[in-house]
Amino acid sequence: MSPAIEARNAALVAIGAAAIFAAIPMFFGDFAVYLGAEILIYILFALAFNLMLGQGGLVSFGHAAYFAISGYALAILLTTYSWPFWPAFIAAIVLAGIAALVIGYFCIRLTAIYFAMLTLAFSQLVWAIAFKWDDVTGGDEGFIGVAVPVWLVEPSSFYYFALGTVLVAGTLLWVITHSAFGRVLRATKENPQRAEFLGLNVRRVRLVTFVISGTFTGIAGALFTLFNRSVFVESAWWTKSAEVLIMSILGGVGSFFGPALGAAVLILLDRAITEFTQYWPTVLGIILILVLFFLPDGLIGLFRRKRAEDGDELGDADPAPSRTPAE
Repeated sequence: MSPAIEARNAALVAIGAAAIFAAIPMFFGDFAVYLGAEILIYILFALAFNLMLGQGGLVSFGHAAYFAISGYALAILLTTYSWPFWPAFIAAIVLAGIAALVIGYFCIRLTAIYFAMLTLAFSQLVWAIAFKWDDVTGGDEGFIGVAVPVWLVEPSSFYYFALGTVLVAGTLLWVITHSAFGRVLRATKENPQRAEFLGLNVRRVRLVTFVISGTFTGIAGALFTLFNRSVFVESAWWTKSAEVLIMSILGGVGSFFGPALGAAVLILLDRAITEFTQYWPTVLGIILILVLFFLPDGLIGLFRRKRAEDGDELGDADPAPSRTPAE
């Protein structure tokens, strides 16, 4: 598929999704607005995470660290130090990127499961700091009562702010994924030895990817703090990283839009199924088993199959197999 057609299809998908989300406050109540805002935040989290997993083949078990770092930083700057909103928002995101740079510097020196476990170790270190530093973070009670600016107090106001932020960030991620850097990243995923032989610095490419992914994850974390008007140590716990990993697998890691679909479906299923049973993790496990066995490309594979039957494809994906282990 030509880049022009691919970009056109991606734009149509994004515009259609944006129109649906934009209409929610107009036709539904506050519950739908809150649910839509949460879905938007996790969509961005999943897209940022999948830059490493789907495009770079790097499995991280500790991506929640940057989600939490940005969230805590924004809460502290807004509330404890009374910073203006935009400087605090930008500083929180930059801090998440700096943390990703420092942590990534050490993690990219390892590969495969060792890389994944080191990311988990750093994430648990961030959790321990947030848990123990009571005077600053609130410890296990969390940082409650974040000073959200007046213009974001109304649910619909925050919702449209989150929608605009996610659209801009998602567009930037799409551009990065389909840029020359994105092609280099996929080359390091498919065959790192050959990429090194061709003169590419694989570690440097992976470090840049780590920082970009951590920075965009920081945007999601900052939005999540504004959404809840609080932040808790659970934001840095390993289960938060597992959650976004599940979203990516469920939607399809080989596709740009797959993790976004996975995030939306997972949250909707969570809210729907917990109304009927407390055994949501069991139901989730069954769903994942079915997806892994029957939909190796994730839920997005259903749309690809349909479009392939119609003589077209969804123009958003890396053509490589969706489940590639980290090198």
